Amino acid sequence: MQIFGVDIGGSGIKGAPVDLERGDLTQERFKVLTPHPATPESVADGVKEVVGHFGWTGPVGITFPGVVAGGSTIRTAANVDTSWIGTDARALFGERLDGLPVTLLNDADAAGVAEMKYGAGRDRKGTVIMLTLGTGIGSALFIDGALVPNTELGHLELDGHEAEKRASTKAKEDHDMTWEQWARRVQKYLAHVEMLFSPELFIIGGGVSRKAHKFLPLIEGVTAEIIPAQLQNNAGIVGAAMRAEQSR
Repeated sequence: MQIFGVDIGGSGIKGAPVDLERGDLTQERFKVLTPHPATPESVADGVKEVVGHFGWTGPVGITFPGVVAGGSTIRTAANVDTSWIGTDARALFGERLDGLPVTLLNDADAAGVAEMKYGAGRDRKGTVIMLTLGTGIGSALFIDGALVPNTELGHLELDGHEAEKRASTKAKEDHDMTWEQWARRVQKYLAHVEMLFSPELFIIGGGVSRKAHKFLPLIEGVTAEIIPAQLQNNAGIVGAAMRAEQSR
């Protein structure tokens, strides 16, 4: 069974068909840059370009970097244009994709459900938190495998700032931090989240998960197990396709 997944991020919009038996892409993903400003119309054009690249004509699952209420309405837009707030995104994407069936969910939630089924969280019980480190920090919270949607833990306060302004991959790049310097910030953030939720496991995702060996061994003082995502930066695409299949 193949379903198409699209992952909208602060820097790129990427997608591919997904084999849901294996939890993997069936073709190399196609990516376009996220437009700036990232308005609803311009992002919808990017999604159409990604889907059109494959000539896809079936259901499409799409992630969004913010709170998605009721599977459709955008409530927050930290790393895209604020004109998204209040937008019926499912209707917008459905219209732009010429009536293809569309489902929508938070981007980190999508990555999380994929990791829990196919990757690092497979068969794990208790409280598991997936964190995607990228332009911002996304989060997905699971209790005995059940998703608590739209947690947005990247917006917790850390040292007087939103955590994602201190510990995201973008923050590392913007402030030209070494891996050691950045690891200390990530460590402080993880300790704060652990204090609030007491998870048994942290899964660290996003593109930087490919370089987990450079910073995860530097993190100390956190009781929970910390492991890199197995699906890495494809997790959002896979999770989006999973949600589209569940909605058929």
